[in-house]
Amino acid sequence: MPAAQPFKSGFVAVVGRPNSGKSTLVNALVGAKVAIVTAVAQTTRNRILGVVNQPEAQIVLMDTPGIHRPLHHLNQQMMRWVRESLQDRDLVLFIVDASTSFGKGDQFAVELLSEYRPRAVLLLNKIDQIRKPALLPLMARYSKLYPFEALIPISALHAEGLDEVLSVILQMLPEGPQYFPPETTTDQSERFLAGEVIREKVIHQTREELPYVTAVAVEQFEERPALTRIHASILVEKESQKPILIGAAGHRIKQIGTEARRELEKIFPPKVFLQLLVKVEPDWRNNPAVVAGLGYSADPPEPPA
Repeated sequence: MPAAQPFKSGFVAVVGRPNSGKSTLVNALVGAKVAIVTAVAQTTRNRILGVVNQPEAQIVLMDTPGIHRPLHHLNQQMMRWVRESLQDRDLVLFIVDASTSFGKGDQFAVELLSEYRPRAVLLLNKIDQIRKPALLPLMARYSKLYPFEALIPISALHAEGLDEVLSVILQMLPEGPQYFPPETTTDQSERFLAGEVIREKVIHQTREELPYVTAVAVEQFEERPALTRIHASILVEKESQKPILIGAAGHRIKQIGTEARRELEKIFPPKVFLQLLVKVEPDWRNNPAVVAGLGYSADPPEPPA
C-alpha cells in the first residue's frame, strides 16, 4: 500500500489595506461566515481565526484589520494584531484591491510587509471589476517591491481563483498537527459572533454617518434549544449620535434589529429574541478598559492544546 500523505497544518495571515476583501476571502475559503463584511473600510477590528478543514490539512486563517496609520487606542490595538500576525504565521496572503490605483497606502502596506519578510502570496482581488490586461502592470509593480512566492488574480466575492489559492497554500504549509477539532470553523465565541453580526447591520444602516464610532456590547446571551436570548447595547460617543441610530419613531433601530435577528437565526436556530439599546460611552475608542471589555483584548486567542 502507498504511504499515507503527511498531514499539513499552519497559520496563514490574511493582510492588506482596508476594504481589500480580506474578510470576504476568509469566509469564502472557510465556507462559513466567520467575519462580518461591509462596504465600509476598517470593519474588522480584531484578529479572527477561520479554520479550513481538509482531509490532508488544516489551514488556520488569521483575518486581520486593514493596514492603516492608527489614530485612536482601538486603531493602535488593531495594528498590533496586524504586526503580531505578520510575526506569528507560516504564510501570508497579501491581498490588494486590483480595481483601484496604486497609492501611498499600498506603498505603506508593502513596507510593513517588508519589515517582517514572511513567505507571502500576492492576491489581486476584485478582478471581476477590471479588464484583465490592467492586471499585468500591477503584477509587475508588486513583483519589483517584494519577492512574492506566487501572484494569483482572484475574485473573493465570486470565488474565482480560490481553488488555486488553496492549492498554493497546501503546497507551502509544513507538516503539523490538527490544531482544532475538524468541525471547528472559527475560534470566536458565539457571544462575540452575535455582537459582530449586530455591528454589521449597524454599519449597513448608518453607512457614512456613523461607521467608526459605534460598537456593540452583548450584555446577555442565553442559548436554549428553542430560543436564544440576546440583549445588546450599541455604543456611540456623543448624545447627538443617538438619534441617528434610533431614527424617526425608532424606525432605524427597529430595522437594525430585524436584519440582525434574521442573520442570527441562521447561526442560532430556530428562533432569536433580540433586544437592542443605544448608549453613550464618551470617547470609548481611546478607553483601554472599554476596548478590552468589547472583546478587542490585547492578547490574541491561543489555539487549544
